[in-house]
Amino acid sequence: MKKLLVTGSGGLIGSEAVAFFAAESAKVHGVDNNLRADFFGAPGDTSWNTKRLQQEHRNFHPHELDIRNRAAVLDLIEQIRPDAIIHTAAQPGHDLAASRPFDDFDVNAGGTLNLSAAARQWCREAPFVHMSTNKVYGDGPNRLNLVEQETRWDYADPEFAAGIKERFPIDQCLHSLFGASQVAADVMVQEYGRYFQMPTCCLRGGCLTGPNHSGVELHGFLSYLIKCNLERNASRPASPESLLGPGDDRNCSALHQICCRLS
Repeated sequence: MKKLLVTGSGGLIGSEAVAFFAAESAKVHGVDNNLRADFFGAPGDTSWNTKRLQQEHRNFHPHELDIRNRAAVLDLIEQIRPDAIIHTAAQPGHDLAASRPFDDFDVNAGGTLNLSAAARQWCREAPFVHMSTNKVYGDGPNRLNLVEQETRWDYADPEFAAGIKERFPIDQCLHSLFGASQVAADVMVQEYGRYFQMPTCCLRGGCLTGPNHSGVELHGFLSYLIKCNLERNASRPASPESLLGPGDDRNCSALHQICCRLS
């Protein structure tokens, strides 16, 4: 039986990865210490999701561990020696990063470094997939010309018809502190791959969605939007404009499709 380590296993992306690979008969170890509840309060609590995964998948083994704890990360990976690592744990909020910059950087950059170093020492042949973010591009894409379509905006330049390419510049632009800490994590994972010849990969996701998100106002757009509508009077449902202001449709990627690609 293959052994898989998923960080952030109680979160939106991590829990979907746990469920997907557990259903594929992998022995899945999850790392999550419910730090989202500390970041965003009770609505961000993910402990319910970890309990759900335990009930639904006997081959899921949760570990309450803070990825900032270098020694604990090293010990766990030595113990498990996973065949693959999917790293989804992160501090995901822009505003929260500005108010708690040390926590943001320590989790996103420091935690990723801890995992990369531990993987190099104990399972360097295991694929290491880092769920990064398109926020590493900062506001650079805002400089590209756009064309307004009926329901959305598209890039005017055909070169970007399929979206922003990975070779798009990531410096000389405004990121937010969250974006900056994610740049550090993203580049570190790439460097471990190139410098130490490890099988690493960075996936720069945008608006990802799935059924098990503890969405809050500061993070989790679609989940929070639906939650607000459900809490309104059923006879007077809220419109998206009344909640978040006017705007065009936002593209969302389904997490199940992403997990299929990871497999």
